[in-house]
Amino acid sequence: MNKQDYIALLDSMYPGFFEKESVRNMPEEWICDEMILSLDEFQPDKYEKELDGTISFGYYKGDLEALKKEVKRVVEYWAESYNGKHRIFCGYIDGKVASFCLIEDKGVHNINGSELKIGGPGCVGTLPEYRNKGIGLTMVKKVTEILKEEGYDYSYIHFTGVAPWYEKLGYKTTLKWNKHGVLE
Repeated sequence: MNKQDYIALLDSMYPGFFEKESVRNMPEEWICDEMILSLDEFQPDKYEKELDGTISFGYYKGDLEALKKEVKRVVEYWAESYNGKHRIFCGYIDGKVASFCLIEDKGVHNINGSELKIGGPGCVGTLPEYRNKGIGLTMVKKVTEILKEEGYDYSYIHFTGVAPWYEKLGYKTTLKWNKHGVLE
């Protein structure tokens, strides 16, 4: 795929994205990335982190309002996305949520005549007291594995400012953008 294909894909998944007030009101200096990973090329063993036995992973089955309070501690406005429309996957320490993300089905999109099923982790966060332990990236790795097992062609990261973090799993930046649109 080339840059125009990636722009078309972004427009297909997020119509009118750059017209949103929240995007237009972003700070001038913010530059964000769109990232993608072909799940045919995904190598789960590319990232391995030794985690202690108190850490586990799985789908969230608890009270949604309680989780939203934790999400707000990381990024306030993400809580509105934790609304039951997407599956929620978490990292836990001793049974308590340490990290969280949505598993998003971004649909089937026609790229160069191919129908591609795209999903991805969204609103990925780790509570401050649990950061820098590998929990969040291990959680994203597990979500990426789930998407591959479910027959998705690509995993897509939308609107991130931490591209080097996702690159550890093999994600590649396709577009950089700011409040004015896609950058050259």
